[in-house]
Amino acid sequence: MLLACGPAPAAESRLGDFLAKVAPGDLIPGADRFGPPEGAPPVAPVFQGDKLLGFAYLNSDVVDSTGYSGKPIRILVAIDTEGRIAGAKLVEHHEPIVLVGIPEEKIRAVIDHFRGTDVAAIAAGRAELPRPDIVSGATVSVLVIADSIVRSALKVMQQRGIGGAAAAATPTTVATIDLDRQEVVDWQTLLGDGSVRRLHLTVGDVNDAFARSGNEKAAARPEAGQPDDTFIDLYVALATIPTIGRSLLGEDGYRQLTARLRPGQQAILVMGDGRYSFKGSGYVRGGIFDRIELIQGLESVRFHDRDHTRIGALAADGAPAFKEIGLFVLPPDARFDPARQWRLTLLVQRPVGALEKAFLTFELGYIPPEKYLKRQAVTVETAESAEPATQPAPAPAEPQAAQAGPQA
Repeated sequence: MLLACGPAPAAESRLGDFLAKVAPGDLIPGADRFGPPEGAPPVAPVFQGDKLLGFAYLNSDVVDSTGYSGKPIRILVAIDTEGRIAGAKLVEHHEPIVLVGIPEEKIRAVIDHFRGTDVAAIAAGRAELPRPDIVSGATVSVLVIADSIVRSALKVMQQRGIGGAAAAATPTTVATIDLDRQEVVDWQTLLGDGSVRRLHLTVGDVNDAFARSGNEKAAARPEAGQPDDTFIDLYVALATIPTIGRSLLGEDGYRQLTARLRPGQQAILVMGDGRYSFKGSGYVRGGIFDRIELIQGLESVRFHDRDHTRIGALAADGAPAFKEIGLFVLPPDARFDPARQWRLTLLVQRPVGALEKAFLTFELGYIPPEKYLKRQAVTVETAESAEPATQPAPAPAEPQAAQAGPQA
């Protein structure tokens, strides 16, 4: 999970301290010793005698694992030499809901669920990212745990060449956002050309999905209303593409956005209507939006309240009045390429008891329209040094009184 603060530097790693308190066989069956941690982030080889069985590391050394409490959830993770998660063990957390409410055994069960996950297959595109079983009342904690286990394993596997992982082939062309293309267009144009993407879920869609999920409790508690009633009407757009940002935010709004962004930093607009909120209320209590997540390839971003700006209305001509509009700025360290396809996942929850909920996810894909891109052939040297992200074009300067003619 790529959140605003990054993993701890290697010099601050507590991997050695935690390994000293864990039996090697608890992480990889049959193991009897750990080798000394090495590298950045530090990784410790795991042996049975002289036979290398895999590698162990601390999730918080590799990716950000900040939980609901604002402090890292630390998990020892081990991957075998074939690129599978051999074991994982919770070693430190400060999650209040787990400390005082939910039994820690439920959280440990979530972690054990990832044992045997074939990370090499995920990296090769042969398998999907696994979805955790959400624990009611600890949604944020579970999502952070699941995300940090899988993504840290992917990074360690690729860095160490485990399971046949290899560097991606050097591209022959590189696509970037064309910052010279700037115009203001209306809502229908943005919707029609794919600048804004839509996911419309009806009450019937959601009820059918829960019925197919195999959760009998959830299926027995359908959403009230007619099948064609809107459950959520969700829209998303990449606000840092100049035409999209200027059209939806207006000149002043786009200028304010670009003024706050660091080089290469990106932002998305999420708009919603209907009975279900994409924001929820979890961010009010814990500071994390637990219902939406941006995913691109093997990377993901979950947003904090500090990344969010509430927007009252869209500036584009003909834009509908939405119940919710949120402008979300991606963290500066997010490995996000605005010229590539990505998707927004929506977590839908349904109460199935006094303290129990069932969960499903729906996806809204986004592909930046080709007209906003420019492509150029690259050599090996430039491909290796190219940065995928592009800096959004600044908003046009305020027109001076002496200037004449229409402003784009």
